[in-house]
Amino acid sequence: MSSAAESQAHATGAARFLVALVFLIFFVISFLTNIMGALIPDIIHGFKVTLAMAAVLPFSFFMAYGVASIPAGFLVERWGDKPLMLCSFLAAALGALCFGMRPIYPVAVMSLFVMGAGMAALQVAINPLLRVAGGEQHFAFNSAFAQLIFGSASFVSPIVYSQLVSHLGSGGTPHGAVLGFLASVTPPSLPWVSIYWVFAACAAAMMAFIAVLRLPAVVRSADESAGTLEMYASLLRRPVVWAYFGCIVAYVGSEQGTADWISQFLSRYHGFDPHTQGATAVSYFWGLLTVGCLAGMLLLKLFDSRKVLVGFSAGALAALTLALFGSAQVSLTAFPCIGLFASIMWPTLVSLALNSVPAHHGPLAGILCTGIMGGALLPLLIGQLGDLFGLRAGMLLLYMSFGCVMSAGCWAKPLVNNALLGDRTNDVQARVN
Repeated sequence: MSSAAESQAHATGAARFLVALVFLIFFVISFLTNIMGALIPDIIHGFKVTLAMAAVLPFSFFMAYGVASIPAGFLVERWGDKPLMLCSFLAAALGALCFGMRPIYPVAVMSLFVMGAGMAALQVAINPLLRVAGGEQHFAFNSAFAQLIFGSASFVSPIVYSQLVSHLGSGGTPHGAVLGFLASVTPPSLPWVSIYWVFAACAAAMMAFIAVLRLPAVVRSADESAGTLEMYASLLRRPVVWAYFGCIVAYVGSEQGTADWISQFLSRYHGFDPHTQGATAVSYFWGLLTVGCLAGMLLLKLFDSRKVLVGFSAGALAALTLALFGSAQVSLTAFPCIGLFASIMWPTLVSLALNSVPAHHGPLAGILCTGIMGGALLPLLIGQLGDLFGLRAGMLLLYMSFGCVMSAGCWAKPLVNNALLGDRTNDVQARVN
């Protein structure tokens, strides 16, 4: 094999390794992030708080994205990918550990903000990394696969929570060293807090894993770098950037505004047990989001991503209607189905946004990740309206947010379209651009 061929093979292997690492990090981010919906009824009961006060906890977590995302872009430029990843997982571990050791409401608000800041920094680092390592013409597909990984972890975490609560909250003596340790450090009246000890262990394990890795150097172009304040200012003068930012706010608000309130809605209006049927419904929401990613990955190879976005958004609105106004069994089924239709929204919006501007993709990724604070805003608004008019009335806000996501499929004009099967036009276009 020639030296040129060996170099090409080495570069290909390094790129695949980086893509795999990004997928693993997406799994851990999701496992730590998307448990809140299953916990909301326990938070309300355990801390004796209103719907709005319960919503302050996801608000604190996701507001950290709004605060930390753009600074994280500058840090990854100064420190590099590996140090920022280590610091991010350290923040997640410390935040989870603080709440596990001192499970009271004020500490929960603070620790979730710290965890959210760590997750924000990770997202800022790995989204451009995925685009660089996997290739821009395949970014929509790779992002959809990352969403599949994201959804699978979100499916697992409520199941882990349910198992922990059933074993630690039964009043008996837990079997096994792990459950015995968790029982010794978790208040008997708050068995659900044990999940945060699991989160701390997962974050610490990721720190140890990344610390021993020899990550290949990632050469970002000027467009992929964090950039300068002038670059951010240039992007923020473009109306299309604000439009995509608004859609990201709307999507994450829709996702979290649904997932966070599923269990409480089913308990309040239909009498389902939040520890069993409620947690299962949240789990299936994320599980069907994973299944939807599989279908979405195929559709993104067959159809323009804008058409797929419009179709899936319409499906989400139909499922939302059945969930809010259907019978108990219909609601129990329809809520998870929203996840099925929400599955391709995030990767499609991000890929459309990054492929709609000719330069400064690193700073744009930071702006888009700031939009994840939508996961803070909409659940809180739903909780506030729920305290005043009922939770069903509060969740009507989801019609507006899902409608905003749908609109992007109508006005988006990307410079690079998603690559379709048998179509080499986009490969040529990507090389030209």
